[in-house]
Amino acid sequence: MSPSKADWQNLDEYLNVFAQITRNFMADLDERPVGQITPQLAKLPVSLQGEGFHQALAYLCDHIIPQLSASRGPRYWGFVTGGATPVATFADWLVSTFDQNLSFDGDSVACEVERHTIRWLCEMFDLPETFNGIITTGATASNFLGALCARQFAGEQQGIDVAKQGAYQLEVEIFATTPHASMIKSLGMAGLGQQSVTRVNAKPDSEAIDVQHLAELLEASQKPAKIIIASTATVTLTDFDDLQAISQLAQQHNAWLHVDAAFGLFARLLDDEKKRNLVDGIELADSITLDSHKWLNVPYESGVFLTRHLDKLFASCNVPAPYLASNHEAPSFLALGIENSRRFRALPVWFTLLAYGKQGIASWINQSVNLAQQLAQKIDASAEYELVHPCQLNVVLFRPACDNLQLDIANQKTAEYLKAINLDGRLFLSPGRWQGKNIIRMALSNWETDQLDIDIAIQCLQDIAKQLN
Repeated sequence: MSPSKADWQNLDEYLNVFAQITRNFMADLDERPVGQITPQLAKLPVSLQGEGFHQALAYLCDHIIPQLSASRGPRYWGFVTGGATPVATFADWLVSTFDQNLSFDGDSVACEVERHTIRWLCEMFDLPETFNGIITTGATASNFLGALCARQFAGEQQGIDVAKQGAYQLEVEIFATTPHASMIKSLGMAGLGQQSVTRVNAKPDSEAIDVQHLAELLEASQKPAKIIIASTATVTLTDFDDLQAISQLAQQHNAWLHVDAAFGLFARLLDDEKKRNLVDGIELADSITLDSHKWLNVPYESGVFLTRHLDKLFASCNVPAPYLASNHEAPSFLALGIENSRRFRALPVWFTLLAYGKQGIASWINQSVNLAQQLAQKIDASAEYELVHPCQLNVVLFRPACDNLQLDIANQKTAEYLKAINLDGRLFLSPGRWQGKNIIRMALSNWETDQLDIDIAIQCLQDIAKQLN
């Protein structure tokens, strides 16, 4: 079949089916296995004539929807994954309805909405007005833009416009302690090299940068350009780098400071002043990565890249072309990001900030941290499990009790427990590794997670321990 304008006469039917599927999916969320561990999908040849709406719908309902995870639910604790709020979900539906292209200004208000969103985010996190940026597809895209800006900065120290001339003559040294995998990926894509990082020692029993060792490495570096990659809330321990001290070193050595704050920046919204102060100094960074589909709880794909040097971003991404010309004073978003064609992905973030406000968002951030602390205490008191590291924010690290077990046997036991937990269906957790040990990570960042979910989780862990013992 071929589409025609007459298909819009069936809009009411499409909307009714859409509403029913949405209602059913939400209603079944608590009963659905949190993770679908063994999905299967038959390989079909591409349809020549088209099956039509109703046949396609039947296949979707029979074969696809039953095998989807409950990743938007309150007990999907693998990785660091939020679940879209009702307001953000509504806004995301409208993104497809409106079908706007936010490449450049001139045909709608959509680009202004994104600029307002960036400004609101900076205000919410108490960042100075010197920061500006762009909504991205996620932390990986944001880290990539950070790598591009740092690369452009490094080139300027040597009289090279890297975006125009290439990086073949570029001399730069990159310093990091526990960069996220997406940052390493970004360095590779930016041509700086995945294996080019000079590793800075971590503080004892930590993933955070040893500032004294960083100072020594910077002093000894012979490279004309330097880049420092820091973190707020590292991937395993959720450690925070001392950004005030690191920023002073960056200024002293004229180094670019990029901070991966994918979810750690949200600590600025916590009631706990001590934890809130862990982010002090981030306002001194040259660039920052933020992930909205983590603790902001908007749908995938949504990240943010912020920088105090928009000119570096523009120099890295702008390619002049007559058909892309714009008379708007602010640079077009296609000249600030990866894509030339961009969805209206700012809308769910804008709608979330407007609807819930800073206090509403802070309420679920605080709830996540408090519930994670409670969960860690229960695990620590358990005879069947052991806490691997104190819970510092919203991530709980544990493994089954492994007293007197050799490391390889303990690691195997941990892997078996993780597999059993995820197959059970009440929880979905992800693996980790700390000091040579296989561990289990549970990251609480969903706005819906409450006391009932903690009780379910503890019961699940007890049941798995009884089953495997």
